[in-house]
Amino acid sequence: MKNYSRREFLLKNSAAGIGLALSGMIPSVFAMPGQEDLRNPSEPIIDIHQHTDYSGRNNDLILAHQRAMGVTTTILLPSGRPLAYGSTYYGYSNGLQAGATGNEVCSDFAKKYPGEFVSGANEVPDMPGAVQEIEKYLKQGAPVIGELKFGLDCDSAAMQAIYELAQSYNVPVLMHWQYNMYNRGFDRFYTMLKKYPKVNFIGHAQTWWADIDKSHTDPNILYPKTKVSPGGLTDRLLSEYPNLYGDFSAGSGLGSLTRDEEHASRFIERHQDKLLFGSDCSDKIGSGKACLGANILAAIRRVSPTKAIERKVLYGNAKSLFKL
Repeated sequence: MKNYSRREFLLKNSAAGIGLALSGMIPSVFAMPGQEDLRNPSEPIIDIHQHTDYSGRNNDLILAHQRAMGVTTTILLPSGRPLAYGSTYYGYSNGLQAGATGNEVCSDFAKKYPGEFVSGANEVPDMPGAVQEIEKYLKQGAPVIGELKFGLDCDSAAMQAIYELAQSYNVPVLMHWQYNMYNRGFDRFYTMLKKYPKVNFIGHAQTWWADIDKSHTDPNILYPKTKVSPGGLTDRLLSEYPNLYGDFSAGSGLGSLTRDEEHASRFIERHQDKLLFGSDCSDKIGSGKACLGANILAAIRRVSPTKAIERKVLYGNAKSLFKL
């Protein structure tokens, strides 16, 4: 991996951010129209991946957004605290690179809406006191550590300290996989799955979903559009390790469902006990083409082979994994 200076890194990623905005990969912000509460008590939905203050969205809008999607329980994933560390790329990735806020904000919001919102726990892993900060919220009942989205090797000492903590508290760890950027070393991750068999890991983001495809050979392509050949690294890891799960959230998760719907249907059937619905959605509405969460929900419903499997992905697997 090239070591960028601070100036080179900021210039490189500022240009990349402009490119993403122009290509429509960064969700647009819309005025909020009237919203319906579409929750259905007979078909509850758990969203395992949402953030407070996401891309500047006022937290007052989260409640209506989640209800408009029909979500009955939402897990809020905090960021680590803002730091000018190498693992935060000198502050570039503070707030999970999206302005998301940390443990205290998520915890306070969840306390306002008990049962409807639950807060996870997180911190910059190589910060002194990171384990103690995460443990503080685990003791309060946080059901997950994450989202871990930091510029560290997945098998580094700092990351392994987090896995040890997760093992002690019997909570899963949610990881953002992005080549050469976050949780580096996906090809070595199997060593951590072996070393920590009692820790349930949840995979998410670009590299995780790109690698469902056996034909995916260029790791720099983060949003592939081609048909999928079964047997990619992600597919194999899900098959081989009982302590690994997949989070369908964000544009990468949606892409994995829509780029080849025939494959997606077989993939869901094959891993039906290990897949989870998450939105990771920053829009203000909770419906329509701009809402990632609503589109992911629609795709899961469309490609799930059976209603029973759909219910596992939208509710049952998360209820069991997070002990909700």
